[in-house]
Amino acid sequence: MSALQLIILVAIGLGLAMAAAWAVVLRAGKAGWADVFWSAGIGIGAIVLALVPLDGVEGPTSRSVLAAAIAAIWALRLGGYILVRTLEGGDDPRYVQLRTEWGASYRWKLLGFLELQAAAALALVVTAMAAARSPGPLGWWDGVGALIALVAIGGEALSDAQLKAFRARPGNHGKVCDTGLWGLSRHPNYFFEWLGWLAYVPIGVRFTDYPWGFATLLGPLLMYWLLVRVSGIPPLEAHMLRSRPEAFRAYQARVRAFWPIPKAQSQK
Repeated sequence: MSALQLIILVAIGLGLAMAAAWAVVLRAGKAGWADVFWSAGIGIGAIVLALVPLDGVEGPTSRSVLAAAIAAIWALRLGGYILVRTLEGGDDPRYVQLRTEWGASYRWKLLGFLELQAAAALALVVTAMAAARSPGPLGWWDGVGALIALVAIGGEALSDAQLKAFRARPGNHGKVCDTGLWGLSRHPNYFFEWLGWLAYVPIGVRFTDYPWGFATLLGPLLMYWLLVRVSGIPPLEAHMLRSRPEAFRAYQARVRAFWPIPKAQSQK
C-alpha cells in the first residue's frame, strides 16, 4: 500500500467516525461525545499511519513505535477524561452555545461542523505520520520530542485535575478558577494540548535527507490557530463573559490567555 492510499483510507475512517459521533450526540443529547470520538479517531489514525507497512518500506521502526505511543497515550488520556466528564453529566459550553445559535438548523450544521473536525484530525494524524516515517536511528532529538510529549500530556492532565477540583468545592460556584496552572494561563489545558503537537517536530525534522519531516510543523501551527483563534479560546471566553462577567474580566486583566507566563506588574 502506498502512503497516499493509506492516508485516503484513514481520511475515510475519520469522516465515518465523526458521522457516527454526530448520531451519538443527537441520540444522547451530549455534545461531549463528539470530542470523545475525535480524540479516539486521531489516536487510532495516527497509530495506523505510523505502523502500517508501506510499499517498499520495512516494518515498524523504533521511531514509528515512539510516535504511535505518543499518539496512543494522548488519545487515551484526553478521550478518557472527556468520556468521564460526559458520563457524569457535564457538557462543553461551546457546543451548548452552538445549539442555541443554530436553532432549528442545529442537526445538519452540527454534522458539517463535525466533518470539518474530521478534516482537522486528518492534518494532525499526518503530522504524526511524518514524524514516524523519518529515516535513521533514534537520536537525542527523539528524546527531546518524547520529553516534550510527556510534559504536555502531564501538564494537560494536571490542568484538568485542578479545574475539576476547583469546581467540586461548593464555595467556588460561580467563581473563576485562578489557582495552580490557571494562575499562569487562562487556558493552560489548551497550551499543553498545543505543546503536545510540537513534540513531533524534533522527532520528524531532518534538515538534509527528509523534506517530509517539515510536515510535522502542520500539527502545532493548526492546533494553535484552532485553539487561539477559532474553536478554543474565543467561544469559551465569550461563554465565561456571559456567565460571570465581572470576575472573568478581572481574571483577563491579571492572567494571559494562552502562554503560561506571568504578566508584568505594569500589565496587571
